[in-house]
Amino acid sequence: MLKKKKKKSKIPEDYLKGSKNKSTKAAEIRRTAALYKAGKYIDNKAVQTSRVNQDATKKSKKSTKRRNKKSTKK
Repeated sequence: MLKKKKKKSKIPEDYLKGSKNKSTKAAEIRRTAALYKAGKYIDNKAVQTSRVNQDATKKSKKSTKRRNKKSTKK
């Protein structure tokens, strides 16, 4: 089954869904694919951070601290 591709970016729409700037994300995907095909080094950390920063559906982080409740029992 063929996935629907954006005419301009030539990247499947599913890969670009939910991003702030679709053209930037498409360029990053194409750049990474070219490096992979050439067998060159890919900085996975940089790729991951750029993709996370492009996410428009980011949720705010909740505090994981536990609060100490004073007991009322004596």
